[in-house]
Amino acid sequence: MCFSASASFIVGGSLVALGAVTVKRVEKRTELPFAAVPLLFGVQQIIEGGLWLSADYDAALLQSITTYMYTMFSHVLWPMYMPFAIGLLEPELWRKKAMWVFQFAGIVVGFHMLVLITTQPLTAVVEEHIIYVSTHFYEWPMMALYVAATCVAAFFSSYQLVRLFGALTLLLLIVTHWFYTVAVFSVWCFFAAILSLIIHFQFNRAGERQLPPQP
Repeated sequence: MCFSASASFIVGGSLVALGAVTVKRVEKRTELPFAAVPLLFGVQQIIEGGLWLSADYDAALLQSITTYMYTMFSHVLWPMYMPFAIGLLEPELWRKKAMWVFQFAGIVVGFHMLVLITTQPLTAVVEEHIIYVSTHFYEWPMMALYVAATCVAAFFSSYQLVRLFGALTLLLLIVTHWFYTVAVFSVWCFFAAILSLIIHFQFNRAGERQLPPQP
């Protein structure tokens, strides 16, 4: 989380537990990646909790490790993972094909960010919020592709709750960027982690899952 170590661990632990329950409710292997999103967000928040602790105890090695681990989630994993998970979930062929465009965008962004993270200096400034600092992290062409892969891709899902998740994630990105510009990735990932609760309801109970509308 973006406010304190204790909050990060509480939210992260809760999401890991909820994510484990959500994963157990899948009926098809193709549903598993999307069902695992809350669990992955939980792991990411726990990592940021470790980053908070590294600053509190002046643990330079821990701070470096958690900084790189967190940005691998926030900048590399999510743009590649979300179109993949949504595409596997999708039953309609044209929507699945549309997801390939977002998957390509996500792969481009993910590899671009991976190169930056592994070849350029990367630091985390821990103040009121955590600020991740690296060269060219916020170039607008890559950010546009990042938003397309992580948020807009969900608009093409035939599942209402998936579309809702994408719309709210995009809305909160705009709000976060407005109020927390320099700490946007830390604060926005916190909000996105909370929003991932919606995914749990996508797989609520066998026989009551949120199916797409029938033609």
